[in-house]
Amino acid sequence: MASRKGSQQSRGDGDKYSVLLPTYNERDNLPLIVWLLVKYFGESGYDYEIIVIDDGSPDGTLEVAEQLQKIYGEDKILLRPRAKKLGLGTAYIHGIKHAKGNYVFIMDADLSHHPKFIPEFIGKQREGGYDLVSGTRYRGDGGVYGWDLRRKLISRGANYVTQVLLRPGASDLTGSFRLYKKEVLESLVERCVSKGYVFQMEMIVRARQLNYTIGEVPISFVDRVYGESKLGGNEIVSFLKGLLTLFATT
Repeated sequence: MASRKGSQQSRGDGDKYSVLLPTYNERDNLPLIVWLLVKYFGESGYDYEIIVIDDGSPDGTLEVAEQLQKIYGEDKILLRPRAKKLGLGTAYIHGIKHAKGNYVFIMDADLSHHPKFIPEFIGKQREGGYDLVSGTRYRGDGGVYGWDLRRKLISRGANYVTQVLLRPGASDLTGSFRLYKKEVLESLVERCVSKGYVFQMEMIVRARQLNYTIGEVPISFVDRVYGESKLGGNEIVSFLKGLLTLFATT
């Protein structure tokens, strides 16, 4: 019902928004994030599609996605699974190939990024004609909820060091809730070589190099409700190595 209503109330401005949702073991979160996406896109009247890119989740995430596709329709829920975990960057490349929208949202499927901010992203992009709009936890009303002191210190510290070394022109480098013009996202993904958490940071740094314009929207980041965080010691070490590599090469 929600998807039909959203289609009937389409703004008819020719723009379409593709939402890329890379997933791995998100069977509990996926129904909620999809329901929220359908709700807020439907209420705002923007044309959209949701592309689920599951990397062989052993918990049955793909089976849940198939049920969601039956509920909301194949025109709104596209399934583009892969056999195993192949990395975030390649997930985006895979998703872009199937995206029909001229704008692309990237966001986490674990409910850390609330779809209620989507109309603000779109409004910001249209207001300034930005090439990309990034959600920020560190400006305006943005914030982080549900993290312990350790994770907050790691995030703040990583962001501060990155700002000092790279001067990227954006306040939140490691966030992954963003809106891109499709051709801009394609261009950046082709140039990025990092993996893991460094990937999002490199995307912003490369955008600055290519003189793409960046807008920001304050967001509330909420720690995942179901499942376990994928941040660990290996990711932190990889982040530091990636940061030094970017500092030396940009």
